[in-house]
Amino acid sequence: MAITVDEAGKLLAENLAPWVLDLGLGVDATGEDHAVLRLPWSDRLAREGGALSGQALMAAADTATIVAVASARGGFVPMTTVQLSTSFQRPVLGADVLVHARLTKLGRSLAFADIALTAGGALVAQATAVYALLG
Repeated sequence: MAITVDEAGKLLAENLAPWVLDLGLGVDATGEDHAVLRLPWSDRLAREGGALSGQALMAAADTATIVAVASARGGFVPMTTVQLSTSFQRPVLGADVLVHARLTKLGRSLAFADIALTAGGALVAQATAVYALLG
C-alpha cells in the first residue's frame, strides 16, 4: 500500500540530511510505484547566469526516488544510491521544478527508477537511478 503525501513529508523530515531539507522539497503526490516532488525556485540554488544548479536538480531526483521506493514498499527502509545518471536538457530560470520518479523495477535488494524533471511543462532533465535496499 502506497504511503500518503503526509507520510512522505514526515519521511523526508526524519530521514534526510539537513542540507537536503534546505532545498525545500515538497511532496505533491505518491502512488504504488511513483512519487512527485516539487523543488521550489530559490535564488540560493541558482548559479552564475541565474539558472538552477545541476546539483540541486540531482539531489531532488535522488530524493524523489527515495520517496517512490518508500511508497512502493509501504514505508521507509534503509537504502542507498548505487547509481544516479542525469542528462540536463535546458536551464531552469525562476520556476519551480516538478520531479516525477517512477520505479521501473522493485526487487528484494535493488530498485530502479526513471526520473523526469519538468518546469513550466517542459522537460528540463532526465535521470535514472539504482538504489540498494538495505532493510
